[in-house]
Amino acid sequence: MAHTFVNQIQAGQSIDSVFMVKDPILRSTAKGDYYIAMYVCDRTGQVNGRMWQTTEAVYLSLPKPGFVHIRGRSEMYQNNMQIVINSVRAVPTEEVDLDDFLPRTTQDVAQMFKEVQAILSQVKSPVLKALIAEFTEDEDRMAKFCKSPAAVKMHHDYLGGLLEHTHSMLRVALSIFPLYPHIQKDLVLAAIFLHDMGKTEELACDMAFSYTDAGQLVGHIVKCTIWIQQKADALRAKGQDIPQETVDALCHIVLAHHGTHEFGSPKLPAMAEAFMVNYIDNLDAKMNQVNSLVDNEPGDPNWTAWQNSLQTRLYRRRVE
Repeated sequence: MAHTFVNQIQAGQSIDSVFMVKDPILRSTAKGDYYIAMYVCDRTGQVNGRMWQTTEAVYLSLPKPGFVHIRGRSEMYQNNMQIVINSVRAVPTEEVDLDDFLPRTTQDVAQMFKEVQAILSQVKSPVLKALIAEFTEDEDRMAKFCKSPAAVKMHHDYLGGLLEHTHSMLRVALSIFPLYPHIQKDLVLAAIFLHDMGKTEELACDMAFSYTDAGQLVGHIVKCTIWIQQKADALRAKGQDIPQETVDALCHIVLAHHGTHEFGSPKLPAMAEAFMVNYIDNLDAKMNQVNSLVDNEPGDPNWTAWQNSLQTRLYRRRVE
């Protein structure tokens, strides 16, 4: 049976296809009836799924996450597409074509990584160059860096997304450096390369994108800061002079790159380089998120549904 992709679903359509299910939750209505809320996903996106008047046994039969065969219908609810599920059964992973369900970058991964290495080769500081090499020479870490998504959702949420996001940020930095001659360029380039490196441990991406225990308990920002300090200590043990002031500045940019405490930064930006990395990070994330929604979200041809994370609907009609 051909797979029905999420971005092809129209309101009022009969659904009879295999999907990935994420985060199923068993809830009760005001009348005390059970229903299941879940995300129904494939490589093109995800929609809310609701199964009414169900049982705890059905809920316990669902993989968390995993693949299920769903029969039901689609409908618009509060300007968002959702699937009302009539029946659901688990499907073994080996019966599924994973390429239908795990989104991946459309760019050439090998070429992006080569360009990242070329940009990092411009770093002149012996200290920062040595710290960068501690990561780039770790083949296992770089394999994860090239495969990992940059997020579970929101932006660059696909295989290769972390590399794509980092690659794009480095290119943005190079393009604006001439406008800000007092910026410590090497510090910005090193921080951009490392700012999300902790996501290689924070996120799992073998079957569905989710947070690891380490991701939930520590998070990528703190994890990366710990790694930087460990790499600095390892270099010192080899006899290399690694000033703590430089390590602290690099760690500060990583710790501050989300910009505010509200968005998860343990520290607020306190250096020009930290502000630059924060704004480049936010710019690239927002552009990726907006473009993905405009291109892929089903619904009205001129407007997307309300996007709570952006606090707006997006106008997608091109005016040129």
